Amino acid sequence: MVTDRIIDDRDTALSADDLAALRENLHEQRLFRREQLKQLHQAQELPASAPSRTDVPHDRRTGPQAEVRGKLAASARMVLADVEAALARMDQGGYGRCQLCQEPIDRARLTVVPQGRYCTRCQQVREAGR
Repeated sequence: MVTDRIIDDRDTALSADDLAALRENLHEQRLFRREQLKQLHQAQELPASAPSRTDVPHDRRTGPQAEVRGKLAASARMVLADVEAALARMDQGGYGRCQLCQEPIDRARLTVVPQGRYCTRCQQVREAGR
């Protein structure tokens, strides 16, 4: 017999074990990003008189490297902010809900992107609007 109930096969419910595993993942990501930023900062502070491995003039070699380091650092800061925000949502009880539609975010999505703020549908809408 068919019922009026809409069947939703998404696996959205997060158990206490799921939350603990996601929290651990977020803590690991936070440590990784902090270490990455530390290493990028240390790389910027290397003295200009460091021995060269090639005959390429110093400024031609370091210009692109500095640009790449800057972009990596910006990306790491952005991910770190997202991770910190996800941990705060966990502490406040709002973790796992889309910040746009307030629907639960699929467990599978959070497993892949534990710092995710939006459900798949809202994320696609946001990306399409760029």
